[in-house]
Amino acid sequence: MSEIDPVIAAKRYAHPEALVSTEWLAERLADDSIRILECDEDVLLYEVAHIPGAQKLDWHTDLNDSVVRDYVNREQFQELLRSRGIDESKTVVLYGDKNNWWAAYALWVFKLFGFESVRLLDGGRAKWEAEGRPMTTERPSFPRTSYDAPPRSDEKIRAFAPDALAQSKAAKPLVDVRSPQEFTGERTHMPDYPQEGTLRGGHIPGARSVPWARAANSDATFKSAADLRAIYEREQGLGASDKIITYCRIGERSAHTWFVLTYLLGYPNVRNYDGSWTEWGNTVRAPIEVGS
Repeated sequence: MSEIDPVIAAKRYAHPEALVSTEWLAERLADDSIRILECDEDVLLYEVAHIPGAQKLDWHTDLNDSVVRDYVNREQFQELLRSRGIDESKTVVLYGDKNNWWAAYALWVFKLFGFESVRLLDGGRAKWEAEGRPMTTERPSFPRTSYDAPPRSDEKIRAFAPDALAQSKAAKPLVDVRSPQEFTGERTHMPDYPQEGTLRGGHIPGARSVPWARAANSDATFKSAADLRAIYEREQGLGASDKIITYCRIGERSAHTWFVLTYLLGYPNVRNYDGSWTEWGNTVRAPIEVGS
C-alpha cells in the first residue's frame, strides 16, 4: 500500500508514507490488506477498548526477550507476525497511548527486522478517542501466515554503549530525550515515575537535551516538518549530514525521536541507543556530566 495520506502530506515530511491520519484509517477499517496493532505503555488499555480490528502488542512480552536484556530473535518475531496474520503483503498500522511513545518503539523493532510496510497512526489512541471514533472490546483473529523473517540487523539503526562512548569522545551529536531533570541529574527517573534502578544521574558528556515530547502537538499528533526543523535544526544545529545517536532510559522515548529524525526530517544516519541511561548510569567508570 503505497499511496500517501493527503492529511499527512500537508505537513511536508521527508517520508510522509511513514504516517497515516485517523481519517485515513477510519476509511479503511474493513481493508484486509491492513493489520492494526495497539502498543501501549499501559498494557491494560487494549482490554478496556480499542480500534475495531486492532490486535494487542505487549511491549514487555511480545518485543523483548524474557531472560536476556535484548529484543526477540528472528524466530520469535516471525511467530509474532505469523500469529497476527501479518506478512509482507500487509500494511501494519501501529498506534498507542502517550503520543505513540511505545508504538514508535514497536516500529523501531519492526525495522530491526527489515519490515518495511509499517506506519504510525498520527495522534495515536488519544486523537482517535478525542474524535469520538469507534472503539470495541472484540478481539479479532486472522488466518496465520507463513511470514519468513530475515535475521535481525542491529547495525544501521541501533547503537550500543561503545558507540555512544565513541560518539561522545568525537564530539558528535548525542540527543538526550529525557526530561530536563533527568538530564541535569536532579532525578534518576521520569517525573511521577518510580526509581527503576539507575545508580547515577546526569547525562553522557556532550549530549544535547531535547525532551522527546517536544515533537508532539497537544492532540498527540506530530508537529509539522517546519516546526520540527525549528527545534532540531535551528535550535540544536542538527542536519541531515550528521551521524546522530538518541538515548533516554531504556530506548523507548528515544525511539520516538529516532522516528522523528529518520522519517519526518529524513536524516539517514540516526541510531537509537536502547541501553540508554539504565545501562550507562550503572556502568563502572562510564563518564557522566551533571547540570545543564
